[in-house]
Amino acid sequence: MQQQINDFYLNIIIVELSLPQSADAGFAAHIKLINSAAARLLGYQQNELIFKPIEIILEAVIQQDVWQSVLTNSTHHTIYTRLVDKTKKKLPALIAFSILSDINAEKIEVLLVLNLIIDTEKHVIDNQDTGNQNHFEDVLSALRESEERFRQMAEMTGEWLWEQDPLGFYIYSSTAVNQILGFSQDYVLGKHYTEFLTLADKASQQSYSTNQQPFYALVNHYQHKDGHEVMTESTGLPIIGTDGKLLKWRGVDHDITIRKHYQDALIDSEKRTRLIIDSSINAIILMDSYGLVTDWNHRAEKMFGWSAQEAIGQRLDDLIIPQRFRRLHRKGLQTFLHTGVGPLLNKQIEQVALRRDGTEFPVEISVSPLKLGNSYIFSGFVHDITDRKAAEQEIQQAQVKLAVARSEINIARQIQASLLPAAPIKTPDFEVTGFCLPADQVGGDYYDYFYRTDEQLDMLIADVSGHSFGPAMFMVEARSAIRVQAKQSGFPANTLRLLNNFLFQDLNKADFFITLFYCQYDIAQQQLRFSNAGHPPPLHYSFENKSCQQLDADGLILGVRENVQFEEKTFSMGNGDVILIYTDGVTEAEDLFGEFFGLNRLTNTFLKHAEQSPQVLIKAILDYLKRFCLREVFNDDITLLVFKKEYHDH
Repeated sequence: MQQQINDFYLNIIIVELSLPQSADAGFAAHIKLINSAAARLLGYQQNELIFKPIEIILEAVIQQDVWQSVLTNSTHHTIYTRLVDKTKKKLPALIAFSILSDINAEKIEVLLVLNLIIDTEKHVIDNQDTGNQNHFEDVLSALRESEERFRQMAEMTGEWLWEQDPLGFYIYSSTAVNQILGFSQDYVLGKHYTEFLTLADKASQQSYSTNQQPFYALVNHYQHKDGHEVMTESTGLPIIGTDGKLLKWRGVDHDITIRKHYQDALIDSEKRTRLIIDSSINAIILMDSYGLVTDWNHRAEKMFGWSAQEAIGQRLDDLIIPQRFRRLHRKGLQTFLHTGVGPLLNKQIEQVALRRDGTEFPVEISVSPLKLGNSYIFSGFVHDITDRKAAEQEIQQAQVKLAVARSEINIARQIQASLLPAAPIKTPDFEVTGFCLPADQVGGDYYDYFYRTDEQLDMLIADVSGHSFGPAMFMVEARSAIRVQAKQSGFPANTLRLLNNFLFQDLNKADFFITLFYCQYDIAQQQLRFSNAGHPPPLHYSFENKSCQQLDADGLILGVRENVQFEEKTFSMGNGDVILIYTDGVTEAEDLFGEFFGLNRLTNTFLKHAEQSPQVLIKAILDYLKRFCLREVFNDDITLLVFKKEYHDH
């Protein structure tokens, strides 16, 4: 420790302070360590003062209330007193106290930093032993009165005047510190100046108290008592003794928080305004009342091809207005300046503008006048609408095409609707009907029923892969082929074989395929004969058993390969039996969460309504499907065909 304090050029003493053992006892202080600088100042060898009472180097015993004040502040304390050197010479000085150990201990270490007062006082003291004591007191009193008058004047300015010891601890503060930082004078005294700085300034301004160089208009960032930031301009001067050592600092801080915030806000506002102008998607141009350009942003540079440096100071009409419109522009400007009337001002209008290379392009422009004193400036916002005009033209063309397409779709729908059975077939023994809801305006699903002979009723349902016009055309082709086959005798399996061979080439080239279920009801025998070309198996409801089963037969979808053999099955229809034939658009319809309607829901609905009319059954299925999917139009064609054998009580 002794070696460490010797490294300081300041006058340092470490005192061991013993606390009173009773209410009547006082503090006892002994010198524990002293550095070589302090020993030389007092004319002693270092070891001569170790363990000596502190009173040996002071003119009078340090008052007990001073020690109590040191302990109460818990940090720093400064007093004015007199030192006594080895020759008994009295030296006026400031002593700064700092506690180094736990204040709750029985013995406490206290750091004393000794600072001699100005040389004038020292000169007087040097001669006081020759009988000039009264003269010394007069000079010292005059010095104090002069300094007091200076500080009173400083208080009137509202600026914060302060003094710091060589280590940077406040030994004086004017009352303005309360107005600026919110702290009292007493609170500031003994505190290090960095204690009041913001974290950023604590590191960057630590050096000012140690370099002994004056500083001027230094911007400090302080932390106000209530937490907000305070900015000051600080000026500080070091007070140097005749021995070249730093006695103290004296300085002043001027609160510039409001001014700084205003300046920063103004700068930020100008930067933001400039940034907004330069980053705008519109060309922003300012023009004075003479028609000269005064501002020209980056977008204007790109839009018109003139740099800001080239454009500013030039006539606006010469830069961006086509020749045929310039006279009209100048006339309108003069009319407004003389009458205040400008029909085109403060409106968005479409005009033709001119680029540097002479090309013209459409723009949307709005111009607003602003009166400054006795003159006007005009701000113009110019938006290139070339793309918009092209898009509008494309939209117009698309609308024409859409109208034509809608007309064609309407015709196609009418043609497709005319190819489906016009009405149900209903006899005393059976009824057959169907329904088709295309996913688009026209679809690829198809159903049909017709009499092949007086004793044979053919029924079928088909699904061409995909939607819209392509599948619809194959549906028409398939219907034509089926109707040609209907003129000849035949059963379902043979009909599917012939149909597959007939359509194979067209389907293969177009990358389409068809699923198809074909059945034939023998009216006399009351038997149903059926074959399947990869279509979802229909459902058969048995009135007698009140049960439902699938009708399936082996068979490849149409259009995959030629000469396919199709399985054919036959069974007898009972009274009240019902056949429900459907496309996969029904079972694969999805709700909002991607769940399929599925075969189970279809089967349950079929069982619930099978004994009602075919129309009621179809409506019940569609209603349930729409509620499940929460929509009226579906992603795939929805087609249903119902054949019901009437119930007769024998």
